[in-house]
Amino acid sequence: MAKRVVLAHSGGLDTSVAVRWLQEELGVEVIAVALDVGQGGDFALVRQRALAAGAVESVVVDARAEMAEDFVVPAIAANARYEGKYPLVSALSRPVIVRHLVAEARRHGADAVAHGCTAKGNDQVRFEVGTRTLAPDLEILAPARTWGMTREDSVEYAARHGIPIEATKEKLYSIDENLWGRAIECGALEDPWAPPPPDVFTLTRPTATEQRDLVLGFEAGVPVTVDGRPLGLPELIAEVGAVVGSYGWGRVDMVENRRVGIKSRETYECPAALAILLAHSDLEDLTLERDVAREKARLEPRWAELVYDGMWFSPLKEALDAFFTSTQRHVTGEVRLALSPGSCTVTGRRSPVSLYDHGLATYDAADTFDHGDAEGFVRLWGLSLATWAARQGAPPEPGRP
Repeated sequence: MAKRVVLAHSGGLDTSVAVRWLQEELGVEVIAVALDVGQGGDFALVRQRALAAGAVESVVVDARAEMAEDFVVPAIAANARYEGKYPLVSALSRPVIVRHLVAEARRHGADAVAHGCTAKGNDQVRFEVGTRTLAPDLEILAPARTWGMTREDSVEYAARHGIPIEATKEKLYSIDENLWGRAIECGALEDPWAPPPPDVFTLTRPTATEQRDLVLGFEAGVPVTVDGRPLGLPELIAEVGAVVGSYGWGRVDMVENRRVGIKSRETYECPAALAILLAHSDLEDLTLERDVAREKARLEPRWAELVYDGMWFSPLKEALDAFFTSTQRHVTGEVRLALSPGSCTVTGRRSPVSLYDHGLATYDAADTFDHGDAEGFVRLWGLSLATWAARQGAPPEPGRP
């Protein structure tokens, strides 16, 4: 049985209650670890809650730059959207947290880590698979999966033990947020026919009415400028999200296949993620050789699926990363996005290493394409079909025997 546990602590109801529950029910010392991955909030208050609940220590880590550079950048390279829609908002932050849980467990001599995930969600998979990959010797505890308390029970438990929380017994939505976006579920959103209530949205409330352009600049696949101004990646993501979100664009409403076998209606706000992925993919159309682009498009859904399923630290994901990284060497240039209420579209792209050759593409006097090559090319291209038709006969026309 574990004696010292490192707990992933968000400062919310479940993980704050878990601090005391782990001590009372399992007799362990608890070290609470909270990560700032761009979700905002008062981390001094998060630390205060952990200590008030009985944690022997509360650690707060500013992981915004780490998440952007080590986790978002590979996701951009992979144009990652699970099932073609969801840009892996929560899925990207979990391996960041796992990395620090293991590091803090080593630093504090803990023999277990713990999380506040329930039995029906994806995050339990991500936390536990990631931990067992990085530190198979550590025990894993999941109090919210075993304690049998309802939300009302947890609120009463916190009150009895003097744990300072803001939660009430009525909670409309479950929300997870980081610098890449915001995931909203529960409440009215559990009905896949019901439209999302307007109050669920905070990042994409429409306020802008005038059309405008936004130019994103990339170097080797990484977004580095907005309208020509260099910005660090966390700051760039925040600015793009604020601008694009003000046009009411950047929402995803989908029925998603969870790893545990459940179909779940999910609502996301990710204006920065969707705008950056839109621009990045378009720039790749200009700069990637055809076969590389097609093979990359074939592998991108697999990468997104691996990350969604908690396999960030897997050898296959590492191998795919190596491929995607190699494809980004020349993904450098600018993409212009046109913004208007409810709309974000690409209207231009340029690159110093563009594979678009105006002389080959144009039909005007600047044409450099050798038209004489076309006849022989077309004849050879269709030679196998011509041979088959001559020897074995063409198929009957549709509708005729």
